[in-house]
Amino acid sequence: MNDNTSSRRSNTIPDATPEAPASSVSLPHHKLIAYQVALGLLAAIRAASVRDATLRGQALRAAKSACLNTAEGAGRFSRADKARVYAIARAEAGEAAAAVEIAAACGEASAVASAEVNRLASRLVALLTGLIRR
Repeated sequence: MNDNTSSRRSNTIPDATPEAPASSVSLPHHKLIAYQVALGLLAAIRAASVRDATLRGQALRAAKSACLNTAEGAGRFSRADKARVYAIARAEAGEAAAAVEIAAACGEASAVASAEVNRLASRLVALLTGLIRR
């Protein structure tokens, strides 16, 4: 490492100070019940232990996208922008639930796990529908 590199690095601003714990940081999506439900949906899909790798991957990808789009919508300013991103999150929640439901129908996941995923997905869809209409 040469002197120029070390001086440039010393001038950078850290992303977070050690004094501020991550739990004290509040971003717009932290206030949304829909975001918490989306995280619950993701956890339920992980817990479903879908044995088919393709369906598991599809379900996890869609659930992650539902979480991310819900968070993104909370940070948008215009109603139209928020509605567009929340609609994507709503569709992703349905896709995630369908992947687990299909896995259960094929014997690749339990019916109990599928029912829990569907319960959370239904709740998330309802919450996001309300946010879209706001």
